[in-house]
Amino acid sequence: MTNIVIIGGGVAAGTAAKTLAAEGYAGDATIVTEEEYPPYQRPPLSKGYLAGKEGVDAVILRPREWYADHGIDLRTSTRAVELDTAAHQVGLDDGSRLEYDSLLLATGASPRSLPIEGADLPGVRMLRRLDDSDDLAGELRGGDKRLVVIGSGWIGMEVAATARELGNEVTVLERAAVPLAVALGAEMGEVFRALHLQHGVDLRTSVNVERIVGTDRAEGVLVDGEIVPADIVLIGVGAVPNTALAAQAGLQINNGILTDAALRTSAPDVFAAGDVANAYHPVIQRHLRSEHWANALNAGPVAARSMLGERVSFADIPYFYTDQFDLGMELSGYAPLMAEAELIVRGDLAAREFVAFWVDRKRVVGGMNVNVWEVNETVQDLIRTGQVVDPHALGDPSIPLQSVLAA
Repeated sequence: MTNIVIIGGGVAAGTAAKTLAAEGYAGDATIVTEEEYPPYQRPPLSKGYLAGKEGVDAVILRPREWYADHGIDLRTSTRAVELDTAAHQVGLDDGSRLEYDSLLLATGASPRSLPIEGADLPGVRMLRRLDDSDDLAGELRGGDKRLVVIGSGWIGMEVAATARELGNEVTVLERAAVPLAVALGAEMGEVFRALHLQHGVDLRTSVNVERIVGTDRAEGVLVDGEIVPADIVLIGVGAVPNTALAAQAGLQINNGILTDAALRTSAPDVFAAGDVANAYHPVIQRHLRSEHWANALNAGPVAARSMLGERVSFADIPYFYTDQFDLGMELSGYAPLMAEAELIVRGDLAAREFVAFWVDRKRVVGGMNVNVWEVNETVQDLIRTGQVVDPHALGDPSIPLQSVLAA
């Protein structure tokens, strides 16, 4: 009888477990997660669930009973504190130990802290877990609050949009010149700046956050000598992979746990997937760590099959989506290649109805459709085939994208 242990409570852990069941795995399987909930997904936490438009059933992947019905030992509110790769054992915070034949590290990431005065005051929030979203929702859903968001990444911008739609005053503070520039570049970042300004968000870029002010709780944020009043402060300055357990065990780490294309780590029989994994991508032939939902969704099944001894390779094109105000967007592409690529826009940028392409040496390496639907598969096909395209045809809305793909 074999033992498979999965450490983590996010999408990678949940989809790996589902795949083990679907593949007919008959050995022992255990999931260890620090939180009290079965594995769940995080995108709704800053959008529909935070707004109250979706219930917890849109967050939890499968009910607790599903795991019992499929012979999976789900251990919630339990933390893995030690990994002994030589003995093939995991030590838990209750003093017990689990033996494994194969182990999946799906430990995710944690919000990056901001080392400034006042960051530990009551009223200062971060958003990563279900409980975080519940706490934030309790303060925002009634409206008439002053929310200050430090950071204009995806989490910050999504929460800003949700909070504004709930009737709150929202200020976003960003030290860079353009929001989301790291992910999208300056021109596409300006699309989101205009969107938020149009909907009443006070978006301030190129600013220096000095400290969070308050006595018993946060009352404002000192920015370039000016205090911006706040009832709630959300810190959203990125995330860091949870590699402590892997580091203690001596696994190779570099911006996450290093794996090969089959999601195998440097330790025998230990695998990694999701936000924590910096996996070798066989298409771009370099390691790539992605913190997005689709990465965990698609890597979990690959890790499960890899643990079962199947010959697999994780070669999916990274994918991300967001909904902010009246803007819906899908983004596919390889971030390292997009950084130096030429941007080509098809459609109406001012109306926020367009498809943007990142093109490197006449090959599409990234694509983003904004309020234009039923095109993402074609965008991904353009990226996947790596074929040479005519940049003029790519940017001309009168020429069907399928024609560009077939050219």
